[in-house]
Amino acid sequence: MGNSLFDQLNKSGLVDNNKAKQAKKEKYRQAKKQKGRQAKPLPESKLRAQQVQVEKVQRDRELNQQRKQAAEKKAIAAQIKQLIEMNRIEADEAERDAAIAFNFVDGKNVQRLYVTEKLQEQLMRGRLAIVKLEGGYNLVPAGVAEKIILRDPTCVMHCAAAEPEASDMDDPYADYQVPDDLMW
Repeated sequence: MGNSLFDQLNKSGLVDNNKAKQAKKEKYRQAKKQKGRQAKPLPESKLRAQQVQVEKVQRDRELNQQRKQAAEKKAIAAQIKQLIEMNRIEADEAERDAAIAFNFVDGKNVQRLYVTEKLQEQLMRGRLAIVKLEGGYNLVPAGVAEKIILRDPTCVMHCAAAEPEASDMDDPYADYQVPDDLMW
């Protein structure tokens, strides 16, 4: 009884040693293939750990995106501030006495800015614009206002459409004088 099946078949002459070795190798190869094909089920703790890692990576990505957007907003605000401070138009001290109130809309409120007659004319013709910086209002050239609009349109409070320059030869009313006291 202690003899294996192979030993019994070998004694009876039905199987020789070479065929037995080949059969053993083939059986080993098949077992190895089957083992490779079967995916070992991962323990639940490993699955949970992988899931936590994926969630952490996603959360980190979102935080990095938020930080990047905040940095971009800060850079744009710095660019706008620099544009306004470098190009702001100041009225001379002598001209401030003859100031005219210029009304414009900021959100739902009507605001008032005191400007000279010359600045008022430029505002109405679209050569100047009113921009908001840190709660105050400043006058800047229309070209600068366009650059600011590209970065943040909410900073520009008033920018009239620029009127094309009419030549003196094409003006049919050039012969008529406009009274000086006429104010709109």
